Amino acid sequence: MKLKLGIPKGSLQESTVQLFERAGFNIYVSSRSYFPTIDDPDIECTLIRAQEMARYVADEAVDAGLTGIDWIAEHQATTGKSVIPIADLVYSKQSFRKVRWVLAVPEDSKYKKPEDLEGARISTELVRATEEYFKKLNVNVNVEFSWGATEVKPPDLADAIVEATETGSTLRANHLRIIDTVLESNPQLIANNRALEDTDKRTKIENIALLLRAAMEAQGRVGLMLNIEKDKLDTILSALPALQKPTVSALSDDKWVAVSTVLEERAVRELIPKLRAAGGRGIVEYPLNKIVL
Repeated sequence: MKLKLGIPKGSLQESTVQLFERAGFNIYVSSRSYFPTIDDPDIECTLIRAQEMARYVADEAVDAGLTGIDWIAEHQATTGKSVIPIADLVYSKQSFRKVRWVLAVPEDSKYKKPEDLEGARISTELVRATEEYFKKLNVNVNVEFSWGATEVKPPDLADAIVEATETGSTLRANHLRIIDTVLESNPQLIANNRALEDTDKRTKIENIALLLRAAMEAQGRVGLMLNIEKDKLDTILSALPALQKPTVSALSDDKWVAVSTVLEERAVRELIPKLRAAGGRGIVEYPLNKIVL
């Protein structure tokens, strides 16, 4: 039986497809279909809005899917139903970092902290999680669902908003000031109990999680290998950062050894000239698709 996998439609769609590609799965999305094809005969994909993914996984319409912690929290607060997190995957539509849902007010607003918003109107897509946030603060507010363009609603249509942001640039462009972070979110691979009780589906889900995590570990990293004379090895090793420890291998010429390591790509441009000056020869940089820890 095929694994039914939900792919988030919308802002996370492209970055999710790219992550799967690095993990070894090619997903082909057509603008005219909600059922992408994938080059794995054991998987059947469906495009589902990230906001609805947790509901469809919990209701067993799909076996597993990817969506943000924010929408998982919103679903649980609304329905009381939970899903099972399989893998935490820190990526977003623009970068490989978490998204923040922030409480923001107009730059010239009288509101300085969340407690100042007693009796205020809050506009957001994340209604239930926002209500829970203010409930914990013991602040009474009126939280209204926003159908979009939330940033333009203050001050006429709302006193404050709760909105997702990566950089804060859109909020600043709309003359809004952040006064608190409501929650941080990143995508998770989630599943339901019924799928995990099926041995074949559970194995498939766990294998997908392994490969997605491996692709994320490799992001921004490269492999580096070089040859060095044994008497200069300590100098080279002291200069090399490594994921764990560099690997040192013997060569046919017993006066030389080969050194290989994994490091951040941004460090390479400064490191290679140093390695060359320290006696490194045959220096090769190569890309990495996956790192399994």
